Amino acid sequence: MAKVIAISNQKGGVGKTTTAVNLSSCLGILEKKVLLVDLDPQANATSSLGIEDEMIKNGIYQLFEKSCSITDCIIENKIINVDIIPSHIDLVGIEIESIDLIDREYILMNAIENIKKKYDYIIIDCPPSLGLLTINALTASNSVIIPIQCEYFALEGLGKLLNTIKGIQKIHNKKLSIEGLVLTMYDSRLNLSNQVIKEVKLHFDEMVFKTIIHRNVKLGEAPSYGESILEYDVNSTGANNYLNLARELILNN
Repeated sequence: MAKVIAISNQKGGVGKTTTAVNLSSCLGILEKKVLLVDLDPQANATSSLGIEDEMIKNGIYQLFEKSCSITDCIIENKIINVDIIPSHIDLVGIEIESIDLIDREYILMNAIENIKKKYDYIIIDCPPSLGLLTINALTASNSVIIPIQCEYFALEGLGKLLNTIKGIQKIHNKKLSIEGLVLTMYDSRLNLSNQVIKEVKLHFDEMVFKTIIHRNVKLGEAPSYGESILEYDVNSTGANNYLNLARELILNN
C-alpha cells in the first residue's frame, strides 16, 4: 500500500519541484515503485521528465474535471519504477471550474484510493500556493515534506503553511503528519546558509531531515534536458544528495 507524500511550500523557488522529481527518481532506482503526481499548473515536474504537451492525452486536469479515470492519466516514464500523472496550464482554472462540487477537496484522495496498491510511494508536487490544489494534496496525503531554502527569508510564510496543515488535520485529514523539513540550495561558503540551518534546527529539531541538498549547477541544468539528476549526471553532488534523502525517507518508514 502506497505512502502518499505531498511536497509543499507556498513560497516559490525553494526546490519543491526539484525535490519531487529527483526524490521520485531516486526512490525508483532504490527499487521502490513510485507515482509522481504533478499538481502544479506550471507543469514543471512534467517537463522535467521530458513529457511534452502533445504526448499528454489525459492528465491531472482531466482527472479533476472527472472526464477520465486515474488509470487513464498515468504515463509510464523512461525512469525505472517511476510513473507520472502530468499537469497542464489549463489546471490554473480548476478552482473556479469546480466551485459547485460538494466533494472538491477530496477529488484527488478519492482517485488515489483506487491505485494505492500498485505503488510504494505516491509523491505529489504541489503548486506554490495554499489554494484548492494544495488542499487536495494534503487531504490525500499521509505526510508532507517541506523544502526550506537556505537563504534569508527561509522561514517566511512557513507559519501559514503549518497553520494550513493544522486546518487540514482538523477538518479533512486527521492522520496527516509532517514527514520532515528538507534544507535545499545550501552553500557551505556562505555564513548565511549555516545560520539558516542552525535556526531551522533550533526551531524544528528532529523534524529536519539529516540530508541537506547543496546548491548544485547540475540540478538546475537537468530539467532543461527533460531529465532527472540521475539521468543527467549520476556522479554529481545533487544526485548523491537526493539518493541520500531517498535512503533516509525509506529508513524512516
